[in-house]
Amino acid sequence: QPPLVESGGGSVQAGGSLKLSCAVSGYMDSGNCVGWFRQAPGAVREGVATIETTNGATTYADSVKGRFTIARDNRNNIVYLEMNNLKPEDTAMYSCAAVFGLPRCRLLPSDYYEWGQGTQVTVSP
Repeated sequence: QPPLVESGGGSVQAGGSLKLSCAVSGYMDSGNCVGWFRQAPGAVREGVATIETTNGATTYADSVKGRFTIARDNRNNIVYLEMNNLKPEDTAMYSCAAVFGLPRCRLLPSDYYEWGQGTQVTVSP
């Protein structure tokens, strides 16, 4: 099984909700970071939210604060991204990523070296 496998993407209308899941293998131990990132066509990849796998500290992009929530289930090795009040500008390929032992979980894609295949989220007006 790949280390990271995303699921839960789909198509919704603006204002709707989706919950993404990332099945994580090997990174849910102490001091590691798992993050959600997205890339729209023609745009650079951007960080959406990160979570530290032990203490649960989270970081969010300003564009999603108050609408998205990242959470972890250490028992089942899953990291979730709950997305509410979705907007057309949230349309993108969403990927989860992981890295061992950073002092702080940042939103920089270059910090992460393990990536899932991604799941598409499409929000219509």
